[in-house]
Amino acid sequence: MRPSRLILTFLCSGMVLCSVLGQTLVAQQPEDFAHAIAPILKKHCVPCHGGREAKGSFSLNTRELLVDSGHVVPGKPGESQLLELIRSSDPKTQMPPKGRERLTDKEVATLEKWIQDGLPWEDGITFAPVAYEPPLKPRRPELPAAVHGRENPIDRILDQQFLQAGKPLPQDVDDLTFLRRASLDLVGLLPTPETQAEFLKNTSPNKRAELVRALLSDDISYADHWLTFFNDLLRNDYSGTGFITGGRQQISGWLYEALLTNKPYDQFARELIAPSSAASQGYIDGIRWRGEVSAGQTVEIQFAQSVAQSFLGINMKCASCHDSFIDRWKLDEAYGLAAVYSTRPLEIHRCDKPIGRQAVAAWMFPEIGQIDAAATREERLKQLAGLMTHSDNGRFTRNIVNRLWYKLMGRGIVHPLDAMQSPPSNADLLDQLAVELSDRKYDLKEVLFLIATSHAYQAPVVVREKENASGSTWTGPVARRMTAEQFIDAVWQLTDAAPSAMDAPVLRARPAKDGQPPLELTASWIWGDSAKDGKAPPDGEKITLRKSFTLSEDVQAGGAVMTCDNGFVLYVNGREVERSDDWTQPKAVSLRPHLRKGDNTILVVASNAGGSPNPAAFIFQAELKLTDGSNVRWVTDDSWEWSPKVAASKEGRSGAPGGPWKKVTVVPTLDVWNQTMQATGRNLLSQLANGELRMVRASLMKNDFLMRSLGRPHREQIVSMRPDELTTLEAIDLSNGSVLAGYLATGGRLLKERWKDDREGLAESVFQLAFTRQPTTDERSTILEALGTSPSAEQIEDVLWAVMMSPEFLLIR
Repeated sequence: MRPSRLILTFLCSGMVLCSVLGQTLVAQQPEDFAHAIAPILKKHCVPCHGGREAKGSFSLNTRELLVDSGHVVPGKPGESQLLELIRSSDPKTQMPPKGRERLTDKEVATLEKWIQDGLPWEDGITFAPVAYEPPLKPRRPELPAAVHGRENPIDRILDQQFLQAGKPLPQDVDDLTFLRRASLDLVGLLPTPETQAEFLKNTSPNKRAELVRALLSDDISYADHWLTFFNDLLRNDYSGTGFITGGRQQISGWLYEALLTNKPYDQFARELIAPSSAASQGYIDGIRWRGEVSAGQTVEIQFAQSVAQSFLGINMKCASCHDSFIDRWKLDEAYGLAAVYSTRPLEIHRCDKPIGRQAVAAWMFPEIGQIDAAATREERLKQLAGLMTHSDNGRFTRNIVNRLWYKLMGRGIVHPLDAMQSPPSNADLLDQLAVELSDRKYDLKEVLFLIATSHAYQAPVVVREKENASGSTWTGPVARRMTAEQFIDAVWQLTDAAPSAMDAPVLRARPAKDGQPPLELTASWIWGDSAKDGKAPPDGEKITLRKSFTLSEDVQAGGAVMTCDNGFVLYVNGREVERSDDWTQPKAVSLRPHLRKGDNTILVVASNAGGSPNPAAFIFQAELKLTDGSNVRWVTDDSWEWSPKVAASKEGRSGAPGGPWKKVTVVPTLDVWNQTMQATGRNLLSQLANGELRMVRASLMKNDFLMRSLGRPHREQIVSMRPDELTTLEAIDLSNGSVLAGYLATGGRLLKERWKDDREGLAESVFQLAFTRQPTTDERSTILEALGTSPSAEQIEDVLWAVMMSPEFLLIR
């Protein structure tokens, strides 16, 4: 601070009253407020109504807040409720409240004269605590020398803490601990036993960096996992408030593609703030609530709150109603940001009451540029997007790297994450990560690679109870619970109980490798006799299609792509596997859990819709890789059969439809059918051919009772940090909830069929997948005892449940 500035400090109950004034200005200001009024207020009022306290929504941190409260009318002490409460003898209304020292007559008289004089208040004085102001521009720290060859800039910064404290550097965790941690953190999945064996066998000194690079290069798994993070941060979901009434639009397709292609983060932000298409428009449009809403819930104010929180880590909710009690943000700043989005004149409201002023479009950091308030809305949004991602806006880069650090380390460098006005625990570390992001062309994967390959990330975890409370000293990554989605995915990995179709309207496919064209689609469109000779089948017609196949070996990987104009239900070996009534979205399903060595039957109940005869047809193509390495393709063609009788269904199983069975009709392909399958089906087939048809992930599903109890939010608001405490509802759902019980039942049945009488193979497989290690002798004996000599599905369910409830399973450490 410059010597020409004076800091005037009063200490009381831990509160700080400060003023920063030029010396010449101080000499001209009356002294009575600082020396006569302020001591009374801080003694009797500030403990409950100053600093971060605002009981009864009443704060006197500034003169403006005091006047806006309505408790004081400048120049009219007789109309000022504050004096009435101070003089009151009623214990229910008196101020200060019962139990606290009352004001003396002299102090009351002093306040009365102060109000009579018009409430004079020295400029710059506030009862708020001394505030930290983060730097705006990026800063490139000078890195300390590397210790023991640890060149990662993260280690060069953090190793100094240990050296200065005279403590040894933490040792890296073992290979399997690192493998499990990195896999769950970067792609959200448990490493398979095969992956574990390959990693242990690898003797390369760089194998951990190679692993991290491989995980980040798995584009689909990466997008599946980080979709959860960005859905929370951008309050995007597939169901919930606003969707039924049309007051809310998803950005799911755009977001998933952005993650799949690793869109640079600056471009990512610009396309959200100033959308060039409807695909990403839903973020800034927020939720249009039904009925009349408060001024703080209009779409304009939602825009200001969302942009500030998502991209700057600034909580504008308080400042959207009145000048913030907890940081420096003002009502005018919140409304200025809202006016950037607004299509109409925007009147400022304080505490839901209009104050007679119009908002002027502006943003909070004019040092690097300002919005042209007279420009069109589209141009204002572009200007805001440019300012947000400006190379001089270090707040933008610090915010996202702080969030990534939290996801991998369990605690933000600034913590909580949406308190970026707070001092960081390590400014050099935060600034270094921020410049690393800009240096690496805003590639989030590169920042994740930098963090995950640091020795800091590879250090043993610390439990939250022993974590340094302020975070000011680095002690190690914090042991964390799996997110709801990670837990569900892990359950599905163990049980094969993942759904066959997803709710998220995304294209979950990547281009073929090396620019090669996707696999050729050879299946034909088929129907019954009503489609012969180019005729249009009657509306409402339902038929059954079937085909039997023989497999020489078990299926190692693969699945099928299919669709039907207008709808279908697919049964494999009598069990329902998929259904759809939207022919424009081909379905891809994994068939490994449903097929077996030997004879298999595909049964399809296909239906036509509409109000009059119209084209109808079903198409199906399966690409399978068998355990002997051979590949098998099954397609719809003229060898399939059809019956006019519809197969009955009960509890997900089909009955035999009976005959007569006839040869199907191959239907000429319509252009719209061809376009649909060429656009989506061929990409999905490429995945199938490469054994890449993935398990549906929880991030791609609508929220359900179990995920909600595990902490997945409704996403009506931005959520930066989910709760980490066990709740009663969660304990109930994990103990006897129907959703988890259903997954366990599926797992018990499928694992019994797969392992048959090989109980030792079953025990080792479950243990190794769940915990990323081999069981000890005692652990193996315990599991085998629980399974019994000939495990039933119910016994397998019990073992699965016991494994899933283990802290070793539930925690990332």
